[in-house]
Amino acid sequence: MSKRTVLTGAKVVLPGGVREDTALTVEDRRIVPGAPGEGDNTLDLTGHWIVPGFVDMHVHGGGGASFSAGTHDEAMTAIATHRLHGTTTMVASTVTGDLDDLSRQAGALSELAEQGELAGVHFEGPFISCERRGAHEPSLLRDPDPADVRKLLDAARGTAKMMTLAPERPGGLESVRLLADNGVIAAVGHTDGTYEDTHEAIEAGATVATHLFNAMPPLGHRAPGPVAALLEDERITVELINDGAHLHPAVVELAFHRAGAARVAFITDAMGAAGVGDGRYPLGGLEVDVRDGVARLVEGGSIAGSTLTLDQAFRRAVTVDRLPVGDVVSALSANPARLLGVDSEVGSLEPGKYADLVVLDGEFMLRGVMRRGEWVVAPQGA
Repeated sequence: MSKRTVLTGAKVVLPGGVREDTALTVEDRRIVPGAPGEGDNTLDLTGHWIVPGFVDMHVHGGGGASFSAGTHDEAMTAIATHRLHGTTTMVASTVTGDLDDLSRQAGALSELAEQGELAGVHFEGPFISCERRGAHEPSLLRDPDPADVRKLLDAARGTAKMMTLAPERPGGLESVRLLADNGVIAAVGHTDGTYEDTHEAIEAGATVATHLFNAMPPLGHRAPGPVAALLEDERITVELINDGAHLHPAVVELAFHRAGAARVAFITDAMGAAGVGDGRYPLGGLEVDVRDGVARLVEGGSIAGSTLTLDQAFRRAVTVDRLPVGDVVSALSANPARLLGVDSEVGSLEPGKYADLVVLDGEFMLRGVMRRGEWVVAPQGA
């Protein structure tokens, strides 16, 4: 008979709300019903919070490594780095490259998805707007020809979860339909499209806004642009990078107020500097300088992803943005898990699901991470 671990004393964030009078029991990698019993490994976490493991659906790297390298070792370095910060489920995001190189990367990353290390692959580019390209190599951008889209999906061998594209480009709407028909999230992002363009993309099957507000025209009172279309439509989940550099707290509040907590997904959009520090790093074929935690292209100075980890996003959301803990948990765990189609296994603390959880202290600092019932970061006393 396997030994059970029982976590007691903490505030536990469950789908129905916060409970202070419940124990969380872990056995055989999963959460199971039951109170502490004789022989159990019981850990008193009084004064702490237990929340579901974080789910990052948009992350490019970390720990000095990049998913775009397309190698096992670099990918595992990035995965391990973010797990130390509470991200127990993640999708590997690529950046713009030529189709053959992206196909090679997708093939390598798909192996890690098949092994359960990743939840899938996200293609960000090359089918994006040159005017709103951000940290993507302009010479490699191209129209979203459905045949090219299909090539990348095939290279990912069924592990493609999302593709970000600019729907106003020729072939954009056809590609959105192709993605939707194949069960892949079509995300509107890095777009210079209009309100009307974005509405057409939503009707064609787009369901996600890639890092809303960033790399798209700003909200205007005569030309509302993509922001208004994405915020107003109940079918869209909006990604937000809550690092203090990409978005003002008032804008984060606006997104939650207009979309509602069930339609927000916090992401990192992290590049290799996440979990490491300032310095110079590659991002795709471009060079990035990181100073004071903000990543910018060496050429041009555009913001180039982030150095964010999701434990930082959680703490900022609660202490700076003053969002309710339950809403933050939805944005960090339940909502992205549902979008990725993995919510039967992760995203909330319920019996039968994997024991993926994060322990936070009273100041919302990370003190423990459990993935699949094993401590990645063991809290004091464990």
